[in-house]
Amino acid sequence: MRIVHIITTLDVGGAEMHLLAQVRGQCVRGHEVRVAFLKGHGTLEADFRSAGAQVVTRVGSGAGLFVRLWPHLRWAQIVHTHLLKADMAGALAATLAGRRAGLIASKHNDEQVLTRALVSRIHGVLGALPQRTICLSDHVARFIEQHGRVRREKLVRIYYGLDPAPFEHAAADPLARRDARAELGIAPDEVVFICVARFAPQKAHDVLLRAHAELLRSAPRARLLLVGDDPFGDGRRRAEQLARELGLGERVLFAGIRRDVPRLLAASDVFVMCSLWEGLGLVFLEAMSAGLPVVATRVSATPEVVEQGVTGELVPARDASALASAMARLVGEPQRRSALGVRGRERVRKIFGLERMVEETLAVYADVLGPSGGAAPNAVQARRSPGR
Repeated sequence: MRIVHIITTLDVGGAEMHLLAQVRGQCVRGHEVRVAFLKGHGTLEADFRSAGAQVVTRVGSGAGLFVRLWPHLRWAQIVHTHLLKADMAGALAATLAGRRAGLIASKHNDEQVLTRALVSRIHGVLGALPQRTICLSDHVARFIEQHGRVRREKLVRIYYGLDPAPFEHAAADPLARRDARAELGIAPDEVVFICVARFAPQKAHDVLLRAHAELLRSAPRARLLLVGDDPFGDGRRRAEQLARELGLGERVLFAGIRRDVPRLLAASDVFVMCSLWEGLGLVFLEAMSAGLPVVATRVSATPEVVEQGVTGELVPARDASALASAMARLVGEPQRRSALGVRGRERVRKIFGLERMVEETLAVYADVLGPSGGAAPNAVQARRSPGR
């Protein structure tokens, strides 16, 4: 198949990393793939080319978007859009280019802007154009049906998939843990909580920092490792300012954007993230693959990934005290941390496999193109009815 993916940005984020895995899997299976993105720095351009994409291009936005997309749309059999801006612009452009028959949208999050009446109505019109809308969780499917005004029969739930090998290998290497801790100035006896996330309001770093300050009253040897940045705003700067105001000092480490996340997870003891909403949370899967227990907020699709008391702890959103209490329990229970981590790794292998995700996505393509559409012969039937 000839596939063009259109995405809002190509910088480091869950949706972008998911797409990178999809592109790699599609190229390995012999499909021709191009990637177009609307804005941002294009941090992952080289990664997408290495994954096998024939073309990776920034098409911008505004009046010239359609002209710049035209040759890619006319070339493609499948036009697959990702993230809200690209979904809406791509749906219109693909329809005008006569490619609606192969138009697919992916919803990677429960975009809160869709709860606004005007945006919801506009999306209801443009969201009706794709033949299928892939949602990465049952929660997102329900959200898109209600607030995005997309008919249920067009929705397909396909969970994110992950190759656990890099995370499992790093976690199994004692030298990776030791060397990473030494680089970061972390002592062997310190319990490290790691959060890998953009410094965006959705991720509520302010709540996490306040919870960590509370945790230190009972666990002064705990450390918080924050991995990520804010390429579109001042979220990291504001988090650093709050950390100073809370007097956290060296108890919190700002690591920035890193390419060695498996190694940093191996150096840590607990993954923590207190999102206000979360479509699924690819980083949860990464942390679980590394054998880490997860502390997270009981929001959106998170309970579909993190099982309370089985693979981690779930707490209410915006509740720093509840978060601190959950973190404190894990500080004092190393054997429980290990047991939660083992079960988390097993859950990723069982439910969130990479090969399954790629094959189910190709099955959706084959479904809309019909018998002569050039689908992979081993494509499997994707799930059509989101759980209620």
